[in-house]
Amino acid sequence: MAKDVKPTRKNLMAIEDRIELSERGHGTLEKKRDGLIMEFMDILDKAQDVRGDLADDYEEAQKKINMARAMEGDVAVRGAAAALQEHPEITTESKNIMGVVVPQIESSRVSKRLDQRGYGIMGTSARIDEVAEAYEDLLESIILAAEVETAMKKMLREIETTKRRVNALEFKLLPDLYESQEYIEQKLEEQEREEIFRLKKIKEKKEQEEKEARQAEAAAEEAEEAEMEQATAGGLPGGD
Repeated sequence: MAKDVKPTRKNLMAIEDRIELSERGHGTLEKKRDGLIMEFMDILDKAQDVRGDLADDYEEAQKKINMARAMEGDVAVRGAAAALQEHPEITTESKNIMGVVVPQIESSRVSKRLDQRGYGIMGTSARIDEVAEAYEDLLESIILAAEVETAMKKMLREIETTKRRVNALEFKLLPDLYESQEYIEQKLEEQEREEIFRLKKIKEKKEQEEKEARQAEAAAEEAEEAEMEQATAGGLPGGD
């Protein structure tokens, strides 16, 4: 890349500006990456707790429904499930975590009172109520798990994207820019040395020409004086 750049002052200034901008961007992305990782670790801890609660709630719900089937029969259990009139409502909103938009899931009408479940209180046993309550708890755990898992996946994707950008700047773009900067600086220094050498030669040549001119002028003056002396000597009268 370096040798593809023309070694001029203008290009050097442009590369220095790009280096400054890239270094600032690299620093910003590093801070974002570190912040995302910290947020991700918090979400991961929460996800582990949610997964544990979900597994516990699922196991408890299975125990309750198996007991109810054994004691009340499948018909009674299915009949109580089919009697439900008001189904839970799920709404989603968004929240921003370090520039990453993650879902925030809200649910309503999940947990119900006995008189809201649709089946007759007198015609069912407490085991049916326990099954209904257990599955309501399980559904709430599933909704929370869906929110946490989705946020975790989005955060992880953003972390990977940010890490790739940081690495691209750190190991590709900035080294190329530093190399180009060094190449141009070296070429400009060489040009400057060559220009100094050229000017020195021009100065020496000029001084030599001036010296030769002075010598020629001095020689001309000496010749002129000699001629005048000869002329003066030849015009003097003789003796006797």
